[in-house]
Parts: sequence; C-alpha cells; structure tokens
Amino acid sequence: MAERKDPYRNFNFVVEIDGVTQARFTDCTGFGASTDPIEYREGGKNTKTHKLPGLTKYDNIVLKWGLTDSRELYDWHRDVINGKVRRANGSIVVYDVDGVTEKVRWNFFDAWPTKWDGPDFTAKGTDVAIETLELAHEGIERA
Repeated sequence: MAERKDPYRNFNFVVEIDGVTQARFTDCTGFGASTDPIEYREGGKNTKTHKLPGLTKYDNIVLKWGLTDSRELYDWHRDVINGKVRRANGSIVVYDVDGVTEKVRWNFFDAWPTKWDGPDFTAKGTDVAIETLELAHEGIERA
C-alpha cells in the first residue's frame, strides 16, 4: 500500500533573499507564471488554429511583514527609485511542522523591488502595522 502524504501547512515558511537579513514575513504571495498562447493558422487546415507557446510572464512576488526598526527592504526600494537597481536571487522555503525539516523550495532569479506600501494606521486599531514589498523577477522554479 502506498504511503499517505499529508499536504504541507502554509504558515511554516521562510523567504531568503541574497543580501537581505529580514528574518520573517507574515505573507508571501504571487509566485506564479503564465505562458501566452500564440494562435497559428496553417494553410489547408481551415477548421482550426494551432496554439503554440509564446512568452512566459512571471507574477510579482508580494512580501508582507510587521513594521520594525529595520529599513533594509524600504532602502532597497528607495535605491531603485534613485536609479541604483540591485537585483538579487532568492528562495521561498516551506518547512515541515517541526520547523526544521525543509520540504519544498522555490528559487527566484534577478529580483528587484517594484513597489513598496507602508502600513495603515488607525487610532482605534490594535493590529500589527504591516509593510509590503512587491518584487519583479526573471523567473521562478521549484528546486
């Protein structure tokens, strides 16, 4: 009988980015890809078109974290605004429930911050203040 594999939990993850020491993120979304189809008509075959793979587009990775004294990710985005684009490779790593055993890893390449959002504040609030950074990148693959 085949061994049953339970799905991994979505809360036990780490994002590693070259040159960035930001430890933990509350959310990591958007690591997907889509390939546009190109329709091609072939002479003599008038009832249908062929669909060929076109360009692949990668979704931006969106990271969210609780506001702290660290300016590291904010400053990375400010550098882009000032014309100093530093690209970095990174990984999204999922761990088993023990928090130690690595189970799944996606590597992304040549990422740079394309958008930063500061936290929302309200005098009536009790939630953690959250910053958001959106990373454009040149590709992602499951290791």
